[in-house]
Amino acid sequence: MKKIIISTLAISALLFTTSCKTDFDTDVKDIAVTNGEANFSKYVALGNSLTSGFRDNALYIDGQNESYPLILSNQMKLAGGGAFKQPMMPNNSGGFSNLANPATGDFYGKIVLGVGCNNALAPKPSAPGAALDNISTGGPYQNLGIPGAKSFHLGLSSYGMLNPYYTRFSTGVSPINAAVSQAPTFFSLWIGNNDVLSYATSGGTGVDQTGNANVTTYGNNDITDPTLYKSVINTYVTALTANGAKGVLANIPNVTSIPFFTTVPSKPISNLTDSQASQLNTAYAPYNAGILQLKSMGVISDAEYQSRVIKFTAGSVANGAVILDKDLKDLTGLNPALKSYRQTTSEDFIILPAANLIKPFDATCNPQGMSAGTAVPLADKYVLTQKETLKVITATKAYNDALKDIAASKGLAYVDANTKMNELGGQSGIVWDGVRYSAKFVTGGAFSLDGVHLTGRGYAIIANEFIKAINAKYKSTLPQVDPNKYSGITFP
Repeated sequence: MKKIIISTLAISALLFTTSCKTDFDTDVKDIAVTNGEANFSKYVALGNSLTSGFRDNALYIDGQNESYPLILSNQMKLAGGGAFKQPMMPNNSGGFSNLANPATGDFYGKIVLGVGCNNALAPKPSAPGAALDNISTGGPYQNLGIPGAKSFHLGLSSYGMLNPYYTRFSTGVSPINAAVSQAPTFFSLWIGNNDVLSYATSGGTGVDQTGNANVTTYGNNDITDPTLYKSVINTYVTALTANGAKGVLANIPNVTSIPFFTTVPSKPISNLTDSQASQLNTAYAPYNAGILQLKSMGVISDAEYQSRVIKFTAGSVANGAVILDKDLKDLTGLNPALKSYRQTTSEDFIILPAANLIKPFDATCNPQGMSAGTAVPLADKYVLTQKETLKVITATKAYNDALKDIAASKGLAYVDANTKMNELGGQSGIVWDGVRYSAKFVTGGAFSLDGVHLTGRGYAIIANEFIKAINAKYKSTLPQVDPNKYSGITFP
């Protein structure tokens, strides 16, 4: 993840609190705690990174100690809940030193805020804490949240050979069988984010596999077929409820509500001088003339011509970044110079790692500035276009429809995590006991430094959503937790 400079003003905003309203809408803290119609004596949680406690682009001890299933299990213990064991990492940095990839940033240690150029704070990756360990003999573990897992991965007996996070504690069976073998009396299942997230975070470089249920043909960044998704979730839930266990399903948030996609403006180029705007327009004049000619010849429509014209305006006007959009009509067969360029619109999402690439040049602090998006087009992988976003949203809706149907058919509790995330992403955010949380990067308090996963406070907010859904379905009275008592962003 690229460096993002955080201003003093932004840091001050983190400290701002208000007391205009609160989120204690269905709190039962003054009511005797009961389990209602549920049995919490053996709780097992299945899911992906969000279930594991992953945050700041790593899995590490402090994050695991504030995972939402652990928060939830602690409240269940007040109503007869049993032990809840997590596959704890061996250190508080995360990552695996023998697997760390400097090219991708995979398996490095957690991102931390450090003092960077001109004494500004900036997120920086830390060194991995240790080599991949193996704690499989320490199980069984009740937190079966596995970073990187997609829906169909939970059913793979070979998954321990594919994902290091599961390799650590796998006993050679699939995650779903590892859960079922413990005969849970209660379970949570929150899986499916990665079935669309990797496509979105890669700027739509994968394939929408809707209609294709053959996962052996899938790439890492592909969108999972919704029909396959519904089938595997139904299989998991059937297995988990076979012994009469009750449980809770959570739906999938729209990925476009998280800071990874909303921090960089969709039209990020502004305050150009007259000279800069003139130079750019002169440079793109041959391109504009070429597509105008193809329009006059009827090769492209007027709408496509208008979408491809590149024009920069000086002053405070927000200009779209020039991108290479693979979904535009390929004109290079007619003229090799007419590549698939256009400028971003308000319907596009520029991802967080592109932030520095499009900042103004600064020889000391930002030597890469303005290297993309103006004279040099921004690569396709840095932009989730409107067309790609529609694919993500369509698949997410299909997943959520399936989850809601399955929860209803099995008589299970259902968490609308998507609505809660949308509230966080809204202009007013969420207020808890006088403290406001939002999806604003760093200063919003709910999301960690990777812009995708939550802070401890964010996970506590989600844990309360699970508690509300469980209480409503099973007539239990589990008390909610106070998110303000959990950790947020750590400043140096």
